[in-house]
Amino acid sequence: MTHTSAGEAADFARKLPKAELHLHVEGSLEPEMMFELARRNGVTLPYASVEDVRRAYVFSDLQSFLDIYYAGCRVLMKEQDFYDLTWAYLTRAAAQGVRHAEIFFDAQTHTDRGVAFETVVSGIYRALEDGRTRLSITSGLILCFLRHLKFKDVYHRAREAGLLAVAHAGEEGPPEYVWEALDVLKVRRIDHGVRCVEDERLVGRLVEEQIPLTVCPLSNVKLRVFPNLKSHNLKQLLDCSLLVTVNSDDPAYFGGYVADNLQASAAALDLSREQQLQLARNSFVASFLSDESKRAYLQELDRFAAQASLKTIS
Repeated sequence: MTHTSAGEAADFARKLPKAELHLHVEGSLEPEMMFELARRNGVTLPYASVEDVRRAYVFSDLQSFLDIYYAGCRVLMKEQDFYDLTWAYLTRAAAQGVRHAEIFFDAQTHTDRGVAFETVVSGIYRALEDGRTRLSITSGLILCFLRHLKFKDVYHRAREAGLLAVAHAGEEGPPEYVWEALDVLKVRRIDHGVRCVEDERLVGRLVEEQIPLTVCPLSNVKLRVFPNLKSHNLKQLLDCSLLVTVNSDDPAYFGGYVADNLQASAAALDLSREQQLQLARNSFVASFLSDESKRAYLQELDRFAAQASLKTIS
């Protein structure tokens, strides 16, 4: 039997090729950058220091997180701010084995403050293009609608325009929210979805149709969906043959990027390397990449798995 040290486990999780499918780019705003942009744009923050910000990252529920999240977003005003934010995420993601990222951006959070939509998109897009050429990370953008402003008509119009639909459901809300996302909004992917296990018929449908779940373990613990990682149902979801993936959600606020989520979950739930490889495979299968691009990434993952196996044997 081979013993894997904590350092080796962390190295495996970090180097494992993977896609990230549930990442709010505004949620990657680290406190240091928050203060840097506040100075640059003359914005007064309700915190005296970076340490004060980090101390505020104790949340009782989703709303308590959102209050701080929106306060931080106020520093994002110019195209360069959105570029710097996105580029900082991409450099961290590259160091954590991310090969492809499908990134949420919350346009309404900014347009409500008078920031032009073009300013937001142009800054993010420039960074994604640089990520493609300089970091070899492919990417896609997912436009968010704030939940209290979301209507099925918007999703219908988006589908008619050829856009793919996803929705947050089954996190704090019950399985019924997942049913609504599938049947009313006609989504192709469920973000979170961890409460699906409360409904056997829903689990059966998700398995049969291979609807992906973009699970965010550290986020779930921070927002009290689970009391701790040992209580998380990620392993149960895998055992049910669900197309489950691991992601970071809002990593600056929830304590870790995607490899950190994978490593912490593997340690808490005793996930095998094969289960971690399965999660990585799922991330590419669940992506909106072309079949050709998926095959290329899955082949890279197979090569990584073979090399990792050889190192374990030796």
